[in-house]
Amino acid sequence: MTLKDKVALVTGGGSGLGKAAAQMLAREGAKVAIVGRTKDEAQAVVDQINKDGGKAIFVKADVSRPDHMESAVEEIVGQWKRIDIVFANAGINGVWAPIEDLKPEEWQETINTNLNGTFYTIKYAAPYLKKQGGSVIITSSVNGTRIFSNTGATAYSSTKAAQVAMAKMLALELAKHRVRVNVICPGAIESEIDDNTKKRNVEKEKEPAKYPAGSIPLTDGKPGKAEDVGELVLFLASDASKHITGTEMWIDGGESLLEG
Repeated sequence: MTLKDKVALVTGGGSGLGKAAAQMLAREGAKVAIVGRTKDEAQAVVDQINKDGGKAIFVKADVSRPDHMESAVEEIVGQWKRIDIVFANAGINGVWAPIEDLKPEEWQETINTNLNGTFYTIKYAAPYLKKQGGSVIITSSVNGTRIFSNTGATAYSSTKAAQVAMAKMLALELAKHRVRVNVICPGAIESEIDDNTKKRNVEKEKEPAKYPAGSIPLTDGKPGKAEDVGELVLFLASDASKHITGTEMWIDGGESLLEG
């Protein structure tokens, strides 16, 4: 078990990418703390991990609130005395709309969750990561890093690009403490993130493009699975990636190369 005795903090672990990663981290021996706003889905993941012989807890917190994240980290450390792995995964698509239709409060909500939430998660975990070294993995996206043709995704793409810049800054800052910071950039993955996406007046501004054979070359147009992302998270959390930091990795079957 490659992560035996390690402690992992996972935000957005109640479904999709976070759920798959939490389960894989637990199978490899990590104690997993799933941090989120709502208990039902996350608790089901925690219960399943514990039933399967792993160790997991749910910690209630809103990643967009610094006081919540500070308290969440303290609760995890109070329970397990350390943090070795941070998967800053929580995020929303938010509202996608042309710039004149995007309301300031809609812009701010996406920034608060995706960018501020990532910052707060890492900020409050950093002192504990620095004690023995560790790994931070941030969920960004193909949007804002390679793909810019998804009209209306201005707020979302801005947060995703900013996460990459944050990771590179922190990779250098934390390297002397043996803390690695990397970014994953998923493309189309089977998950629930579209459930919190609201598109408004996008089609009238979008540049037309067609991909008759599908836009994911590696799989003939089929989206990836959450488990595909989970395996990448597991790799970056483990010592198998011990010489990798400040790097973004696209996991999209070539989608961003075609659409970008």
